[in-house]
Amino acid sequence: MSILIDKNTKVICQGFTGKQGTFHCEKALLEGTKIVGGVTPGKGGTKHLGLPVFNSVKEAKLDTHATASVIYVPAKFCKDSILEAIDNNIKLIVCITEGMPILDMLMVKQKLNLTNITMIGPNCPGIITPHQCKIGIMPNNIHVPGNIGIVSRSGTLTYEAVKQITDIGLGQSTCVGIGGDPISGTNFVDILKLFEKDPETHAVLIIGEIGGNSEEIAAKFVKSYMKKKVFAYIAGITAPQGKRMGHAGAIIAQGEGGAEEKIKMLRKSGVTVIKNLSDIGVSIKKIITQNKKM
Repeated sequence: MSILIDKNTKVICQGFTGKQGTFHCEKALLEGTKIVGGVTPGKGGTKHLGLPVFNSVKEAKLDTHATASVIYVPAKFCKDSILEAIDNNIKLIVCITEGMPILDMLMVKQKLNLTNITMIGPNCPGIITPHQCKIGIMPNNIHVPGNIGIVSRSGTLTYEAVKQITDIGLGQSTCVGIGGDPISGTNFVDILKLFEKDPETHAVLIIGEIGGNSEEIAAKFVKSYMKKKVFAYIAGITAPQGKRMGHAGAIIAQGEGGAEEKIKMLRKSGVTVIKNLSDIGVSIKKIITQNKKM
């Protein structure tokens, strides 16, 4: 099993015929993703990558019965694209685009809170269940099926962790990049709840970073509700206060959101925190091997 997506998930792409939509949908199809069509207003009735193009999400859903959508449109159009997907009850929305205005995302978040729809992103790499379904921009070749669930605020750090976990022979159940913006559709706790219930996920890796309090909230959830082993890596230990580091949400403000504070909270909650990025794979394998022997 996996979380949120599997080999049967039917996916449409909003921004299908654009450069980014075309490139990443081609890669997703190679992974086995069941992309059933796409949306580009004004190009309905045509074909792209051998798949039907529709003028609207409503038309696409009626024809394909899609349950998920990936969005590759410019930032200024993201709000309307996401709201269109919500209005048509697309159960999983993945917005890859970076630079979406915070006020736009605030409006989206308010509407999401009134539904049971899951949104991942914006400004994220997406989600993948290896060899079954990929919705996003993650490189196909480093992911293999396994039992480690990964949830991360950082795309590139996710790829590094995935490669290490693959190299040590463990693999991933599902990997979710929730994004690094101040307001996101999904948070750590949302994904941790799903991993805890998933029988094929035996352990979970959280990849966090400075800024905000999402890691601290996750730590409280782990302590109170999770029985599975949880690991974490927190980026930004040497980051200066008040300077944004990469993501819009990666900033230590007024002494809050620092890496050391997050690490301390996670450790108090029973999470094994890995301090060195290059040690993620070997550390996870070592502890899992020790636990099997007990």
